[in-house]
Amino acid sequence: QVQLVESGGGSVQAGGSLRLSCAASGRTLSNYAMGWFRQAPGKEREFVARISRSGGSTWYADSAKGRSTISRDNAANTVYLQMNSLKPEDTAVYYCAADPTFFDTTMRTRTTQYDYWGQGTQVTVSS
Repeated sequence: QVQLVESGGGSVQAGGSLRLSCAASGRTLSNYAMGWFRQAPGKEREFVARISRSGGSTWYADSAKGRSTISRDNAANTVYLQMNSLKPEDTAVYYCAADPTFFDTTMRTRTTQYDYWGQGTQVTVSS
């Protein structure tokens, strides 16, 4: 099993930036496509971004497109989410998740399509 730990969240003013990290242990991260999701209070967990095992393919939710960049450093067993131009509606707990299936270069946006999850990191954006 792979263990995932998110970090890098915090409080930021609207228009600011944050870089979230997801560090993996227990397994080689290159065996997994990785996703970022977020969940605001009282809301369902929603897809933010996905990256293929090699990092060659990425996918973004419309809300994240143009403002966020997902990347990975397999040698460091880490996945990142760079978020710029943050808005108050970006406030949520952000989770990274691992997809071990063969659908590596396929867009997958549902929480049920990922088998392993981190504990989440809080992002708060103030206006």
